[in-house]
Amino acid sequence: MTIPAEPIRDRQPAKPPVTQEFPRPWPERSVLEGRHARLEPLDAYRHAPGLYRLGHDGSEAALRSWDYLPYGPFSSEDAMREWIATQTAGKDPHFYAIVDPATGEAKGWGTLMTIEPAHGSIEIGHLWFSPAMQRTPMATEAIFLMLKQAFDDLGYRRMEWKCDAMNVPSRRAAVRFGYTHEGLFFNHRIVKGRNRDTAWFSILDEEWPALRAAYETWLAPENFDETGQQRQHLSDLTRAANRR
Repeated sequence: MTIPAEPIRDRQPAKPPVTQEFPRPWPERSVLEGRHARLEPLDAYRHAPGLYRLGHDGSEAALRSWDYLPYGPFSSEDAMREWIATQTAGKDPHFYAIVDPATGEAKGWGTLMTIEPAHGSIEIGHLWFSPAMQRTPMATEAIFLMLKQAFDDLGYRRMEWKCDAMNVPSRRAAVRFGYTHEGLFFNHRIVKGRNRDTAWFSILDEEWPALRAAYETWLAPENFDETGQQRQHLSDLTRAANRR
């Protein structure tokens, strides 16, 4: 297993006093609009049929998409619908369906979770991207929209990312998205009968403005050629942003 190079934050032990007012607002069940992705509150009846089809088409890619989640694949569309209904009945996690604006089809989901308004800390998690949206601008913009909501709209000061330490694609994604590695929690969870050591990453509010600019540069139409190929890589842009 090859673990990607993960930046370590160079921080002084002392920080100035917190001057922002707390607690911060709770995320609302609103729609987040982007060019490549639209985030809608996940709905068991509206979104489950398409999501079930994309995640259970019999392909190896669909099967593997559930590997590091504590749930899935589901035994039936009804089982997925019931699971979604249970998960979305509470406030935390705060589930979004990730929808293709061009077709109106949901192709994945993600959440804001571990929401701590009193401390300004929040996490992006429960990410399930169907094979149809993996490695697409839709996937990247979905993360950007949740980051923007947390930092710009709600004023949170810390965004977390946690994943199975064996989940190399997720660790690579965290680095690409501009997160900084904070360490490992050993024997942190038992997931599907396996031990899970958990890798922790974060973005802090003072790091966000430079990272926001990196995302905006990458998502700009002029960053893609006529075939849809990117001209600049997000990983290069976020790495440069984190050096500032």
